Amino acid sequence: MKIHADAFKRAKKIKLIIFDVDGVLTDGGIYLSGAGEVFKPFHCRDGLGIALAHTVGLKTAIITGRESECTARRAKELNISIVLQGHMNKRGAYRELKEMTGLKDEEIAYVADDVIDLPVFVQVGFRAAVGNASEDVKERAHYVANEVGGNGAVREVIEFILKSQNLWAEIIERYTTVDNDDQTIYFSH
Repeated sequence: MKIHADAFKRAKKIKLIIFDVDGVLTDGGIYLSGAGEVFKPFHCRDGLGIALAHTVGLKTAIITGRESECTARRAKELNISIVLQGHMNKRGAYRELKEMTGLKDEEIAYVADDVIDLPVFVQVGFRAAVGNASEDVKERAHYVANEVGGNGAVREVIEFILKSQNLWAEIIERYTTVDNDDQTIYFSH
């Protein structure tokens, strides 16, 4: 794990986390059935992390170069409100996202794995890389996860952001308070 000296300070300002998909939310593999259907493995701990972020008011988004029904379905299950697929020019998609949200660069985090992400990665306030990201991405990251893409790295990044904002303790309290019956998280497994 690599944590840049000002990573906590940067993470405290985050209101929106953007994810790449292939290699970040998935292991980067593209699985094809005999009938030509595309499958992508998403990790449930990443999904729970996204749902937990939503419960404390953080927003999430996806910017990905590929179009995929799997991605659209998973985003819908996780209530990811902004999904920009088929954007090989991620900088243009990022401009669109900023116009939609009204947020500033320093209020936005991006979780990345490869050079196609760099045009957006270098603009955001908090840059996180999955553990198996390309060296070019890792060099520019404020935080490099121990976990690899598609295997809990997104959850790790979300926990870091929530801990920097003193929100993680609130989440844990909700789950450890004996008299609290409202532990509902709204998403599908």
